Amino acid sequence: MITAKKQYSLLSHNTFRLDIKTETFVEYSCTDDLKQILNDKELINGPCLHIGSGSNLLFTSDYKGTILHSQIQDITLIENTDDYILVKVGAGMDWDSFVAYCVSQGWAGAENLSLIPGEVGASAVQNIGAYGVEAKDLIHQVETVEIATGNDRIFTNEECKYSYRQSIFKSDLKNKYIVTYVTYKLSKHPVYNLEYGNIKAELEKYPEVSLATIRQAIIDIRNSKLPDPKVEGNAGSFFMNPIIPRSQFLELQTKYPEIPHYEVSQDLVKVPAAWMIDKCGWKGKTLGHAGVHSQQALVLVNRGNATGEEIINLSREIQKSVKDLFNIEIHPEVNFIS
Repeated sequence: MITAKKQYSLLSHNTFRLDIKTETFVEYSCTDDLKQILNDKELINGPCLHIGSGSNLLFTSDYKGTILHSQIQDITLIENTDDYILVKVGAGMDWDSFVAYCVSQGWAGAENLSLIPGEVGASAVQNIGAYGVEAKDLIHQVETVEIATGNDRIFTNEECKYSYRQSIFKSDLKNKYIVTYVTYKLSKHPVYNLEYGNIKAELEKYPEVSLATIRQAIIDIRNSKLPDPKVEGNAGSFFMNPIIPRSQFLELQTKYPEIPHYEVSQDLVKVPAAWMIDKCGWKGKTLGHAGVHSQQALVLVNRGNATGEEIINLSREIQKSVKDLFNIEIHPEVNFIS
């Protein structure tokens, strides 16, 4: 089914809670519908943008074009062995609902990614990650439709060219393909990943370690330090954690012995952007109607009636502070849409 609306408010389709409009908003419920839309010159006669829940977008103005949104939400078990399963999921399904389903079925791998906002399609585009796990660790293949031709194309995990918060869909093939389904490979024999953050400490509340208790622990951790977008508009982590040469990290460590870090390779180290932003004094600060969350410096928030430009201006001031103090450039994870 195809539903099209004109001069449609995107207030409920962006987690920054910016009250902006799009000229045309179109939803579809199957791949054939999507192909029909792409071939319809009345529905698409200018710029076109495909969104999920809008949890990684920052609009700077009304969108002068067509916005597409998937309602493909079915789950199909493709392969079921003694050791693993392959499950195919519609791109329009809520990500956390999928994680909850995996945990309920005893399928391991996605539990550390609990409560990440967004939809399944975005997991394949953004390579979402948290607490030592990334979507690329689970993705088997990605089904897409090419925007220019309407042709189907399946990308293997390797063809997606995944790296930290990156994929081919954000680089070489940006705005060229629309994700329709993602197939994940999940284990029937859990290997728990508990080394990141304070997961172990949170799990001490529970009598046992299981997929369900890990999921609940991560939900509790995220809820304790991240604002609810329904209450205070935000897009979760605004900046990516920079990866720097080990030589640069060792220099910083002499000045800041307490600097947290995560090993990437023999030559590279990941430094938390939140720690640097906090060191620059930005946590809890407000600039105009935009601000930095008081509990998590990586999260920029809409204090009420903020514009996209105000949030961008705040982000640039933060980038400048981090560059001046640490000589490290931090880059937005959020996509700016004008």
